[in-house]
Amino acid sequence: MAPTQSITHSRPRPNAGRARRVALTAVAALTAAGLLSACSYGSKSDKSSTAKAPVASNAPKLTADTVKIGYFANLTHGTALVGLQDGLFQKELGATQIKTQVFNAGPAEIEALNSGSIDIGWIGPSPSINGFTQSKGQSLKIISGSASGGVELVVNPSKITSLDDLKGKKIATPQLGNTQDVALLNYLAGKGFKEDPQSGAGDVSVVRTDNKVTPDAYSSGSIDGAWVPEPTASQLVSKGAKVLLNEKDIWPNQQFVSTNVIVSQSFLKAHPDVVEAVLRGSVAANAFIKANPTQAEQDANAAIKAAGGSALAPGILDTAWKNIDFINDPLASTLQSEADHAVTAGLLKKPTLTGIYDLDPLNKVLKAAGQPAVSDAGLGSGS
Repeated sequence: MAPTQSITHSRPRPNAGRARRVALTAVAALTAAGLLSACSYGSKSDKSSTAKAPVASNAPKLTADTVKIGYFANLTHGTALVGLQDGLFQKELGATQIKTQVFNAGPAEIEALNSGSIDIGWIGPSPSINGFTQSKGQSLKIISGSASGGVELVVNPSKITSLDDLKGKKIATPQLGNTQDVALLNYLAGKGFKEDPQSGAGDVSVVRTDNKVTPDAYSSGSIDGAWVPEPTASQLVSKGAKVLLNEKDIWPNQQFVSTNVIVSQSFLKAHPDVVEAVLRGSVAANAFIKANPTQAEQDANAAIKAAGGSALAPGILDTAWKNIDFINDPLASTLQSEADHAVTAGLLKKPTLTGIYDLDPLNKVLKAAGQPAVSDAGLGSGS
């Protein structure tokens, strides 16, 4: 049974002048110290919500009365959506109460983790890297994978029929320095295109556009295509766009991390039993998704609506869901590659990521479930 959601009002949008100042500030910070934006879906200002899931009666008590979980109300966070909607986390947590907060952007989620407003979060690789490096390795640990793939370059077929046609075109990404922005800039650099990473100006115009308005921007002709996550990619296809490139096709084994699970280091130290319980719920959710894909996508859609979002149309939902692979493996080697891509794109100084992972709790859960251990690719606490 899904937790009851209580939605609070989002912060008002800044006016154009303030938005420009905010953007310039973000650019400076990106250049100086790292990625500020997330793999996000929705507006840059987050719509937050809190929820209390029903607590199991007569269940064993863990070391924390409450665990605060953050996630985005989009399909690449399907593990969290299904785990909450179907009570899989609560089943493992017993008498420990769940409170949730829904985010639309990674920086806000990292702030919430740092302030103690959340303890555990589903989030993309770019804000994970930024949160870790900005705190000099003291803020968070990545404790699990969650999703791979679900990102495509979709274009107007009347203007772009091949990758060679990208020059002079306007291609949208969700945010400056977010995971898809980095991927596009890195790809363009590899093809020999010249780009200014901060402004997006160059041989290809990189237009940072909120995912919520990207479909309308495409329909109006203000962009010629977009490098975006699901379900935005499938929404554009429903408007006549064509998939020019599936990002998984440029990665080894067609896998790359698009969503992982992070935890506050202080919470992990104080409540390892609670963290393990959440991970058991996460592993159970991924198993349910694989065994029951049709039911799982319906449950994820219901969870998006319950969190204050708009349920997706069946055709878009089905196509988008099939493009995402929900896995426990964090694909640690691809996290390092994504950081390297940000360096190549000119958005990040080379970071030191050693210690960003602590996969011991996950591997303990996997062993108990009879599943193989996953690797931290030399980026773990003991590496």
